[in-house]
Parts: sequence; structure tokens; C-alpha cells
Amino acid sequence: MDILISGASIAGPALAHWLNAYGFSTTIVERAPALREGGHAVDFRGKAHLSVLRKMGILSDIEREQTNMGALWNVNEAGKKLAKMPDDIFAGDVEILRGDLGRILYERTREKTEYIFGDSIAELHEDAHGVAVTFQRGATRRFDLVIGADGLHSNVRSLTFGPESRFHTYLGLYNAVFTTPNHLNLDYSAQGLNVPGKVASSYSSRANTEAKAVFFFGSPELTYDRHDTDEQKRLLADAFKDVGWIVPRLLKDMWEVEEFYFDSISQIHMDRWSRGRIALVGDAAWCPSPLSGMGTGLSVVGAYVLAGEIATHGHADGFPAYERIMRDYVAGAQKSAVGISKFMVPDNKLMAWFINQNYKLLPYMPWKGLMAKSVRKTAEAITLPEYPGARALRPRPSGRAS
Repeated sequence: MDILISGASIAGPALAHWLNAYGFSTTIVERAPALREGGHAVDFRGKAHLSVLRKMGILSDIEREQTNMGALWNVNEAGKKLAKMPDDIFAGDVEILRGDLGRILYERTREKTEYIFGDSIAELHEDAHGVAVTFQRGATRRFDLVIGADGLHSNVRSLTFGPESRFHTYLGLYNAVFTTPNHLNLDYSAQGLNVPGKVASSYSSRANTEAKAVFFFGSPELTYDRHDTDEQKRLLADAFKDVGWIVPRLLKDMWEVEEFYFDSISQIHMDRWSRGRIALVGDAAWCPSPLSGMGTGLSVVGAYVLAGEIATHGHADGFPAYERIMRDYVAGAQKSAVGISKFMVPDNKLMAWFINQNYKLLPYMPWKGLMAKSVRKTAEAITLPEYPGARALRPRPSGRAS
């Protein structure tokens, strides 16, 4: 079969990897003109995540480029360190920058997968024999299946199931991430500030040669142009205009960066992830939000299951089977994120004080490991099928791509 995948971030290339291994022909269309660089650090934890990475033969590649992140210090607006958070709360078994993971997956699939950058799907017309796909720029083509792996604001989902508003649940926060100089001389570590309604943090990356600035703030749901980066930067600058610490310096850097991420902390809830010959995977189907710590792991596991079910049962039976296997696993990740969102950003001085006091006491509490154990339990709450042909692939030697 010829299979079109929309989205070249993580879920799309991971799915293409497995479909290629089963002998299918794959094409990935991506709206961006090239691979997306930058982005936040993402992690994998537990046997389900790691077993899929091993089968893909990319675990060693990820380990070579992992962040090796250590402690996170909670600070006040004067920069005084207040408390050190346990390392394993935020980092999994292996952590890597999202852009680096995307490049690894691209390098592993580009020989067998046709990549179309700078284009997107305009129309989908399904019949008994396939799907006619009209592209924004390219010629109309036919495919046997179409898979939406195009994120929270999925184009394939909108074309197939209806407007995003039907499935979107806003969790009350906005998030921004961009790269800055390592102003704090962080050594494989991070610092974060909690003030009422806002969280700002900075962590070192790429062997301490740079840093990532990460912001969260509470707000009623905003109306803005998702493709207007300057407007998004103004929203962030306005939200943090009166915050101290190194925030003014980070906001000054912000105006010079090109790779800038800004979006709501939201989830996608759907009764079904497929219709006919069209299906969804990753954030397009079930976005748990970045607060879950599970988005990337879910994408990789979901790609493994979806490809395995298509190869084993065909799409008519494979799509429903994929949904049955993944449904409870996704629900657990989404539930954990909702709980975190209620405490992530304190909305008043009393709550901010309470959270900061808990940070100070956490290292001494007998239950300090429960948070990390809870996330790991959620990450391991699935029994993965063993599909014929999904044998563990031998890692191949590979250097850093140019």
C-alpha cells in the first residue's frame, strides 16, 4: 500500500519507520519548509517506551545525544536558591532535545520515505479504493491510507472529523520555549521561578553551550494568530513584564530568536481516532499536553501499535484494534496531566508560598519518590503486542547529521 502521513515531527517519522519495515510505501508531507529544530527536551521512561526504541534501533542514538540533565533549583526573584528538586521527577530514563530526536528519525527514514516539505493537505476525498489527496501546492495524488500525525492543531483531523473546537480542552495555561545564551552558567542543571500565575525557568542544553528558556502562565483562553510569531512574543512579554530574576534578560533575547514555540496547554479528546481509510496518531489523536511528560513516549508507542495492526490485520480491522490497545494508556496520561495543571502555576501569593515551601521540604520527605514513581507507573501501563517482523533492529553506526 501507498500511505500518506501528515506531519514530520515525531509520530509521523516513527510511523514511517515501522511501515517501511513492513514493506509499505510511505510519503510524509510537512507544512514547515524543513525539519523543525529547537524545541523543549523530551524524555522516555519505562519498559514500554524503551522497548520500542530498542526495536527501532535508535535507543543508542538517543543516548549519545541525551541532555544528561541534573538538578532543578527553585529560586526567588532575587535569584537565591531555595530548594533542589529530585532529578528523577522531571527526567526519564533518557532525555533528548525534540529537534535532535526529529533529526534522528528523519535520518533513519529518508532513504525509504518520500518527504515533501513546505506543503500541506487541502482536501481529502475517500472512495472504496483509496483517498484522493489535494495538496495546497503539489498535484493531486491517490493513496491507500492517510494518517494524521500533525499535532495538536491537526489539519487531517479538521478535514476528516470537523473543527478542532469539538475535541479541544484548554487546561488554563500557556507555554513558550526558545533558545538563549547560558546566562546563568548552568552546568547540566536548571533553575526555575514560581510567582503567582507564572513560572519561568532556564536549563542548559547542548553540553552547556546554550540554554532553553521555558515559560508557563495562567490566562483565560486567548485569541491570536498561531502563525504570527511576533504577536505570540508580545503576549509572552506582556504576561511577564513585571517579573524579576533573569526574566527581563530572557525576554530581550526572545526578540532575536527565530525558533520560538508558543501554544496553549491543551488536550484532545476523541471518541474515535479513525474513519474509513484515514486515522490519527500522536497529539493529533490524543494530545495529553506537555504537562503529562508522556507526549513523545505516547507518539512512539502509538506509531508502533498502529503500524503493527495495519501490517497484521489491514486497516479495516487494524484501526479499531489500535484504538482498543491504546485507549486506556492514553487516558492515564491525560488524567495525570490534568492533575499537574492544577498545581503547576500557583494563581495567588498564598498558593505560590505553599508550593515553594513544599519544594524546600520535598527532599526530606519520605514520599519524595512517589511523584517519579507515579509518572513511571503511567508510562508502563500498557502491554505491547509482539508483531511479526517487528524484531529488534541492530543499531547502525551513525554520526551527527550535518
